Formats: sequence, structure tokens, C-alpha cells
Amino acid sequence: MINHIVLLKFKPGVSEVDIEELERLLDELPNKITEIHAYEFGRDLVHSARSYDFALVALFANLDTLKRYQTHPQHQPVVKKIQEICENVNTVDFEGSDAGSISIERPALDINPLRRG
Repeated sequence: MINHIVLLKFKPGVSEVDIEELERLLDELPNKITEIHAYEFGRDLVHSARSYDFALVALFANLDTLKRYQTHPQHQPVVKKIQEICENVNTVDFEGSDAGSISIERPALDINPLRRG
């Protein structure tokens, strides 16, 4: 599996409308591009001096499917929007390790915020 990571630093003064437009464009991609195996994105929550403003994590079966995604016509409006509103974009693409090799038992996370114990 190929992990595709993108970090975005917005230009000063980028509007909320522009960020929401980027989110809308990104949200539509998995329904338009079959090469996408998994897809998550979101805004930074920590806002430290080192933080980027936005991140995207996508999974692809192999390098060929990643390349098809990058050149796909439905991906091009996203690229254009990113170029328009970002001052810096960093990416890394890597072959993921096997998390199945973790041998420490971990307690299950209770992610239901309505359940109190």
C-alpha cells in the first residue's frame, strides 16, 4: 500500500470560504477517482509554530494507481485550488509498514462521546 501525505500551509489572509471550497473538492474525489483506496483530510488542531494548516492522507494500491490519481482530470481542480491558496505544499509518498507486527496488546478505545463510564 502506498501512503500519500500532503501538508498545506495557507497563504496569509486565505478566507474561510476558500478553505471550505478546498474541503468540498477533496470530499468529492473518492467518489470520482476509483484509484483512491482510503482518504482523510483535515485542518490542524494544535496550531504550533511548526504546524501546517491542513493535511491529507490517502492510500493507493501501488505507484501506478497513485500516478493515475495525480494526473486524473477530476484531481486537477484540487491542484489548482491548492496552488491558489497555499504558500507551501509538502508531500511524501511511502510504502507503509505492516502494523500487524505490533505485539503489545492495547485496550480498545471508546470513541462514543455519549457513553460515560
